[in-house]
Amino acid sequence: MHLFYTPDINAEIYTLSEEESKHCTRVLRLSHGDTVYLIDGVGGLYTAIIQDAHQKRCQLQVVDKQIEYGKLPYVSHIAVAPTKNMDRMEWFVEKAVEIGVSEITFLLCEHSERRNLRLDRLEKIAVSAMKQSQKGYLPLLNDMTPFHRFVQKAVPENTFIAHLEDDATKGIKDHYKYGQPHCIMIGPEGDFSLQEIAAAYKAGIQPVTLGQSRLRTETAALVACHSLHVLNDLFAPL
Repeated sequence: MHLFYTPDINAEIYTLSEEESKHCTRVLRLSHGDTVYLIDGVGGLYTAIIQDAHQKRCQLQVVDKQIEYGKLPYVSHIAVAPTKNMDRMEWFVEKAVEIGVSEITFLLCEHSERRNLRLDRLEKIAVSAMKQSQKGYLPLLNDMTPFHRFVQKAVPENTFIAHLEDDATKGIKDHYKYGQPHCIMIGPEGDFSLQEIAAAYKAGIQPVTLGQSRLRTETAALVACHSLHVLNDLFAPL
């Protein structure tokens, strides 16, 4: 399946962007009459036929549309403090999209070593991972958000904080509720501060453990993402 990202598609005749046109005609060597597929990032899957295989303005005729293509049967939100090394955070975004994630928020915490990021680059990585894994939905990526602001807006019964203190004894599975959205908060390399943990508790957010191993930030975030994926399959009705 030759898949192209077309977030602005709204008509039966569509022209690929210059970048996608080059990929279509020069890399994939597709030509007039070939079938391609388009995704809009919000569940729309379009079948299209190449009408003009121009290397900069490849024109397509849309012949079919599916809705809710690849829709996840669960809602997962990972709120994570970006690592100092952005390669590790880019790896997490790529793998989380491949597994299936609904939303990612980047947290600014007291112990954060990175206080800004290039959201545009992360979005490109997410788009590439969505296409590679043939997903129909592009996860929402939220820019750096101060910890306390995030906690104030969080839904406490669906939000959990993973940290290294001794009172985090229950795992995600102990709190999982099938059919409900879940948000897992992952701290920076130095973990959440005691003040941040106390603020989360005060807001009604409960602690969870990701196991006995001490995990890197990006590993912990991916473990949380995958755990929600597995738990949905485990608790899904037969």
